[in-house]
Amino acid sequence: MQVIILYVVLGLVALGILFLFIKFFGLWFRALLSGAPVGLARLIGMWLRNVSPAIIVDSRIILVKAGIPMESELLETHYLASGDVRRVSQSLVAANKANIPLDFQRAAAIDLAGRDVLEAVKTSVNPKVIDCPNPEQGKSAIEAVAKDGIQLKVKARVTVRANIERLVGGATEETIIARVGEGIVTTIGSSETYKDVLENPDLISRRVLEKGLDAGTAFEILSIDIADIDVGQNLGAKLQADQAEADKRRFQAEAEQRRAAARAREQEMVAEVQANRAKVVLEEAEIPRAISEAFRAGHLGIMDYYRMRNIQADTDMRNSIGGQGDQQDEQPGGQPGGGSETPSE
Repeated sequence: MQVIILYVVLGLVALGILFLFIKFFGLWFRALLSGAPVGLARLIGMWLRNVSPAIIVDSRIILVKAGIPMESELLETHYLASGDVRRVSQSLVAANKANIPLDFQRAAAIDLAGRDVLEAVKTSVNPKVIDCPNPEQGKSAIEAVAKDGIQLKVKARVTVRANIERLVGGATEETIIARVGEGIVTTIGSSETYKDVLENPDLISRRVLEKGLDAGTAFEILSIDIADIDVGQNLGAKLQADQAEADKRRFQAEAEQRRAAARAREQEMVAEVQANRAKVVLEEAEIPRAISEAFRAGHLGIMDYYRMRNIQADTDMRNSIGGQGDQQDEQPGGQPGGGSETPSE
């Protein structure tokens, strides 16, 4: 019984070895024929470590055929770090053919940093053109205002080349676009008139390039070309008109305030006149009492009293005659009236 169990175990082991041999023999033989041999035991170890042996073998074959010696352990480590082994291998081959200094450690670091290392190598060989501003962000032109108040709308195209040395930790395309836009706005804003910019568009390119905008970025700016310049609104005149309208409203408010204050003062004066008239009426009411007291005290005689009354009657008659004359003058065709003065006693 024990012998049968032993044979069964040996048979299972033999079947397992045969399965593994059949499974990895093709990869092993292909690597051997390509001049990049990988041991069968290492292929089985890759499979047990959940590493794709096909990717490692194919990538090593590509590198060896390109004249780049590479150990499979480095490729396995990069694969276990969730890196793209195929893309790193292709970037190393492309850099080697273009005589760009790039080793595996730097390529792996660039890949693990989230950058497309193969695209970076291609951009280093074939410069890339970036639109400024980026149309995908919904902005069609960079708007700036010259000193004379005229608005200009500028479209620029920036030619950049990837800087392999600064890909790790370097700023991206968005930073390039932002810096170029800032340089364009500064250059136009410092121009005395918009005509200077229209006459010399390369003035913008020269001043922007002089600022060294590619410092700290993953790219090297080769050129900045002004694709289009359009004249926009006269913002200076518009701002002056808005300021004048604001001043007008302010002056109107101040005038209305003064008018309201004048009306309030007028009402105060009317009230004061009425108060003074009331005082006059009160004082006039005291006159008969004063006359009576003068009679009692002997300061006023009866003849003095009649003379005063005669003067008052004469004054009333004069006022009456004068009022009738004014009314007749106002009537059409009327004759002015008159009367003889009655001498008082």
